[in-house]
Amino acid sequence: MAEPDAWFTYYYWLDDDRAPDFARTVEIHRKPGYDPVELFLDPRDPYVKVKAATALARKKLGMRYRMAVVPLDPSPLRGSHGRLPLSDDDGPLLICSTPRAVGDRLAATDVKALLLRLAGLS
Repeated sequence: MAEPDAWFTYYYWLDDDRAPDFARTVEIHRKPGYDPVELFLDPRDPYVKVKAATALARKKLGMRYRMAVVPLDPSPLRGSHGRLPLSDDDGPLLICSTPRAVGDRLAATDVKALLLRLAGLS
């Protein structure tokens, strides 16, 4: 289990010059798992915004594009993907307009059934 402020990176290379091609791209199908670093632009690349804008323009024009703007430094990440909170105060909050639809606690696996019931679909 990861520490509360840790993320287990999938980076299996020791030298960034030997990183696979997909490491610097937004590539959800070739990466082995979730890569939250894709949420950031590479701060060391002075042309990263121009590259991103060019890729988006190519996409809008129906052309092939490669979104190669992802940094290889995971240090901007905070928190841990999928870790349960240590306190209920830090957990998710469900708010709805139906009074007393939920008691004090609700298991994550029961949320779908509750939403369907509140929408009158079950």
